[in-house]
Amino acid sequence: MKNVLVLISDPARPALDASVLDAAADALRAAGATVGTPDWLAAGIACDLPFEGTAASVTVPGVDVVALPAAGRRKKLLVADMESTMIHNEMLDELADFLGLREKIAGITARAMNGEIDFAGALTERVGLLKGLPVAKLDEAATRIRYMPGGATLLATMKKHGAHCALVSGGFTYFTEMVRQSLGFDFDAANILKHDGKTLTGTVEPPILGKEAKLAALQRLAAEQGVTPAEAVTVGDGANDLPMLQAAGLGVAFHAKPTVAAQVDARIDHGDLTALLYLQGYRRTDFDERKDP
Repeated sequence: MKNVLVLISDPARPALDASVLDAAADALRAAGATVGTPDWLAAGIACDLPFEGTAASVTVPGVDVVALPAAGRRKKLLVADMESTMIHNEMLDELADFLGLREKIAGITARAMNGEIDFAGALTERVGLLKGLPVAKLDEAATRIRYMPGGATLLATMKKHGAHCALVSGGFTYFTEMVRQSLGFDFDAANILKHDGKTLTGTVEPPILGKEAKLAALQRLAAEQGVTPAEAVTVGDGANDLPMLQAAGLGVAFHAKPTVAAQVDARIDHGDLTALLYLQGYRRTDFDERKDP
């Protein structure tokens, strides 16, 4: 069959069973689709439901439901956002905490990620508030990094199967380099915080890496790897990720801001990062399981 409805639940709280699949199949049939035999990717966690026709808006409480073409699911390039995607943190907010400015800067961050204000302007404003922060605080902030569940397995599995993996962030190279090394990314790009050797100057090296640069990175990396953007999977949560999410063959809004998730076909609200593997048709038995840092 030409299409597949992928149902994915949080691996920590498996929620898929025959009744859930029956309900999803009934919704597809009600929309006029022909439904095939369920194919379990991981018992209780992920299942493919092949179908022909138009996908209904199937919703299942606590379960992610994504309709995809059955062909070309496995991607050869991963381009991932870092903050609130590969890690839980927003590192600018962590740095602001040292100056008692977390609430103020976090508010600007949230508005930027929702697309309410320009990303470059918001970054310039927030970084400006960090002027005078000791460079040593970057190391302290790094100890607060909390990795998103499933990231290590996602990277290891895609690389095992020949994919190139890149981390492209609107954050800072100081942290992307650490995350790249910890998770095994092949490449990272982000903004460079300027300092005088002792304290931050409150500026970044131009040009600012924002949404246009993320899209350009996807296009450049695809060309370098000899693939097309259609053969790439991108993942992110904020407004500055939208262009690269919409340009890729599989763009995944991961636990994303509502305004972002509404504009992306594939959204993961419940599963962890291994959901990206199930979306590509990997079975749990295909995974190169790794413990997250």
